[in-house]
Amino acid sequence: MSDTSKYHLPKGTSADGPYDLLVTPESAGWGNSGLRILTLQPGEAHALSTEDSEFLVLPLTGGCTVTVNGQRFELRGRSGVFASATDFAYLPRESEALISSAQGGLFALPSARTERSSLSARYGRKEDVPVELRGAGACSRQVNNYCLPGTFEAEQLLVCEVLTPGGNWSSYPPHKHDEARPGVESELEEIYYFEVSGGENGFGYQRVYGTEERPIDVLAEVRSGDTVLIPHGWHGPSIAAPGYDLYYLNVMAGPGLDRAWLICDDPAHGWVRTTWDTQDIDDRLPFGAEEND
Repeated sequence: MSDTSKYHLPKGTSADGPYDLLVTPESAGWGNSGLRILTLQPGEAHALSTEDSEFLVLPLTGGCTVTVNGQRFELRGRSGVFASATDFAYLPRESEALISSAQGGLFALPSARTERSSLSARYGRKEDVPVELRGAGACSRQVNNYCLPGTFEAEQLLVCEVLTPGGNWSSYPPHKHDEARPGVESELEEIYYFEVSGGENGFGYQRVYGTEERPIDVLAEVRSGDTVLIPHGWHGPSIAAPGYDLYYLNVMAGPGLDRAWLICDDPAHGWVRTTWDTQDIDDRLPFGAEEND
């Protein structure tokens, strides 16, 4: 039986209060990862208590001012997710923050529950975000590595963006990270939040499938504002329909004290990586090259 209706959250179906999307560990049925999507009208502000979690404030469209623990960060933001990477702010556990936007915009608030509070609030510069081109040919995609081991320090939280040109496949070969195997695989819950070019017509597809021991079966047609929850199992491909570029924000966290992102390819499809050596990276990448210059 398909699990799509359980783990695919179409736009608006998980809205709550001020949030266009509210995913908490409790609502997802797991222990660590969360995501909120917040729309601010021009001149509007939102107060956020981080409580037992650490957060990022990550502009999707527009910029904002973040005031937290006596510090003030001006986030320049961006005109849209396909235009460029963005600057962002880190909010530690047990913080009181105010997010305000003179021009208005759309803001992602990824989070991870943590028992540690060793880090202070910090500003992440757009210019310091590693932008990586992965794969080749029809598997070419761009990854903006905001908050991963080696790119930005956090307690548990891992955050990146993947941008896939229309007609390409990303999150492929399918992979998983649901077992703690030191040096091989880390245990991480994951959230995919999607935006698609082309307005209401834009769409893509997301696949998630499990093992005999831990079955899961998701095949979702995704559109802008949709979310897919991945508690375990192989995930991928993420398919961008021809003519429609696909964006997704990945939020990951797990129970391990060692903050690591280690994945294991599905052995049935891992061989695909060997074909990339003889192919070029899609020349539509990187997105927003002119704005990034």
